[in-house]
Amino acid sequence: MDKSFWSSSAVRMAYLAAIAGVLVAVMVLPLVGGLALTVRDGASGFLNLPADIHRLRPAQPTRLVDVNGTTIAEIGDKRRDPVPIEDIAPVMVDAIVAIEDERFHEHSGVDFRSVFRAAVRTAQGSTQGGSTLTQQYVKNVLVESAGTAKEAAAAREVTLSRKVRELRYALGAEERMSKRDILEGYLNISYFGNSVYGVEGAARRYFSVSAKDLRLEQAALLAGLVKGPALYDPLTRPEEARDRRDTVLDSMARTGAVSEQEARAAQRRDLGLDLSPPPTPPGCHTSDYPFFCAHVLSWVEAHPGLGDSERERAQWIRRGGLTIHTTLDVRMQEAAQTAVEDFVPPTDPSGKVAVNVLVDPATGGIRAMAQNREYGFEADKPGTTSVNFAVDAAYGGSSGFQAGSTFKAFTIAAALKAGMGFTTSFDSPRNATVKGMRKCSGEKLPTWHVRNHGDSTSGKHDMLSGTRHSVNTYFAQLQKEVGLCETAEMARTLGVERADGEPLAEWNSLTLGDQEVSPLAVAGAYAVFAARGVRCEPRPVSAISDGVGTDRLAPVCARVLPRDVADATAHVLRQPFASGGTAEGLAIDRPVAGKTGTTDNAAAAWFAGFTPDLAGAVALGDPRGATRHPLRGVVIGGQYHSTVYGGTLPGPIWQETMEKAVEDMPKSRFPRPPKGFEGGEDARRPQEAEQKAEAEDPEAPAEESAEIPDVIGQEPEEAAAALEDTGLRPVVGEVTVPSDTAEGRVASTNPPTGSHLPEGAKVNVFLSRGR
Repeated sequence: MDKSFWSSSAVRMAYLAAIAGVLVAVMVLPLVGGLALTVRDGASGFLNLPADIHRLRPAQPTRLVDVNGTTIAEIGDKRRDPVPIEDIAPVMVDAIVAIEDERFHEHSGVDFRSVFRAAVRTAQGSTQGGSTLTQQYVKNVLVESAGTAKEAAAAREVTLSRKVRELRYALGAEERMSKRDILEGYLNISYFGNSVYGVEGAARRYFSVSAKDLRLEQAALLAGLVKGPALYDPLTRPEEARDRRDTVLDSMARTGAVSEQEARAAQRRDLGLDLSPPPTPPGCHTSDYPFFCAHVLSWVEAHPGLGDSERERAQWIRRGGLTIHTTLDVRMQEAAQTAVEDFVPPTDPSGKVAVNVLVDPATGGIRAMAQNREYGFEADKPGTTSVNFAVDAAYGGSSGFQAGSTFKAFTIAAALKAGMGFTTSFDSPRNATVKGMRKCSGEKLPTWHVRNHGDSTSGKHDMLSGTRHSVNTYFAQLQKEVGLCETAEMARTLGVERADGEPLAEWNSLTLGDQEVSPLAVAGAYAVFAARGVRCEPRPVSAISDGVGTDRLAPVCARVLPRDVADATAHVLRQPFASGGTAEGLAIDRPVAGKTGTTDNAAAAWFAGFTPDLAGAVALGDPRGATRHPLRGVVIGGQYHSTVYGGTLPGPIWQETMEKAVEDMPKSRFPRPPKGFEGGEDARRPQEAEQKAEAEDPEAPAEESAEIPDVIGQEPEEAAAALEDTGLRPVVGEVTVPSDTAEGRVASTNPPTGSHLPEGAKVNVFLSRGR
């Protein structure tokens, strides 16, 4: 019969369906009888099986990349180093074909004689092989793409139904893949024992060479391992391994892949093992940025929009071959890590832990996450931990650190929002008694006795001087004036909750920061002031690619403070850097704002601060417990400290970090202090004054302000130029958003078109990724 007749896929399909029907009949006939009916049903079932093996994706490691697209970590259940067939020695390909499927280049994925023989013997109660190399490839893909252990077991079961399923997939593979593609896939997915998957890893593990450099006897040994990696393990069963290798060489000579003389010469050689260390499964422990990497995994696994369950999301990461685009800026990360270790070395005898976090106010992207610890699980090894002290316990962190006076920023913001001005004053003696504070529930709290750290800051203070010197008795009275509930709600509004997952407690000393929170939460909260009242959820991921498309995770941003309140808060937080302030000497070569934080019991020390473009928080504490190991009478980094204050170590760490982190950023400036907060009658309700002015003339722009032009649909460079021409500062984010606008063009701005901003203010520009 004409060969062209059999080359038709439809004809081959019908023929294979008939064969499948016969195979099923052979298996069940002794039980049910009715050969014709069984053959018909078997053939029908065969045709109804899916054929496209490409719909199944073998498990592949996931890559984490930084903001520049450079790989910073790989995550996976197994280490694989896939290589193209051009980088595999031809002798390796010949060896695997000779021993596993010498008729590989002749059949169309199924060797009917072998399959029929195997089916008959299986039906008779004796399991029998018979799979072609293509079917073995299909089986491996089915196992590796299994979503559960049950699915993987089903892919391995020795039954005729599995054979029929493999046969159908094998046909699909041969229809859609070349023989070279099948061989390449097979050699890259096969297991070679000793936790080695893929021929490249096997070549390196057993012979310390690349797959392209394998010699004849080496290739024969590896080819022989596929059938029984444990049975022919050259490390534990060298004699069996050699016998198997020689069998492969005999097969190669019989098929003509090598000559008899070449085979005999290779058989006379010993195993020639030159072992390399076993491959390490990819994970955060192999990354240069393990704590950030671990946070990415925790964040994705906890993100409800990325899978039906945490288990499913974890499996998706480790097996899905994804590319996770993170927000990490390696330059900033290295600056943060260096600063932390400069002041508190990882194995410092004090045992203190220093943590350093940077957040982009415009997007919430976490730019750096450093701590003076090596990543590891050996609890008894000094300077080693798997706890990420930068984040909440729910994300693999600790129960947090008492935040100290960094919480005073929330009292400031609450007071300004309530209409108080910079001149709000109180007599602030060294010791004060505050009565009558109430929780949000209305419950009245007992009298609070509060004191300052020393006499030097006692006296009458307004908001500016009280903040400059961090006067406890001033802030106790300011919190009473604005309300404890309002202060707590402000902290929550800015994203601050307890690191242990418990609700933020409402008690008298809230403003002094005696509750444990994470450095990331504080950095994210201070970023709101830098972003002029817009809070972007701190996150470590900007996009996820799965090989088919890219899902951009647009920043989750919302205005949580009136712009003037945020600007006024930033102005107040610039005071600690002034002469005599708690942050004197910690400024850098651009505008900064921030707050030191020291707890009364020396449990922890902090510094939180920001420029118009970057926010950061540094915390110092003791993971063994602040009560037993306070920051008093300690030697850290070779220097003795009677008490560690926020400006003693956390401040210099923040300063060194920020100096390097912002080097390549434009020198932005803070907006001028908004009017209405200086004092006098209008100081009581600045928002009301602003609303009144807008009501009188809704179209009138604010003094010295610029209107955001309509740049929607423009190229990024064109839009940036238009914004700069109006005196505004464009920030084109790395994150794209779904839009009807053409991909790559401007989809939206924040604030939107027509808004008025002070000259020099920042405008976030988001590009379209299409629909």
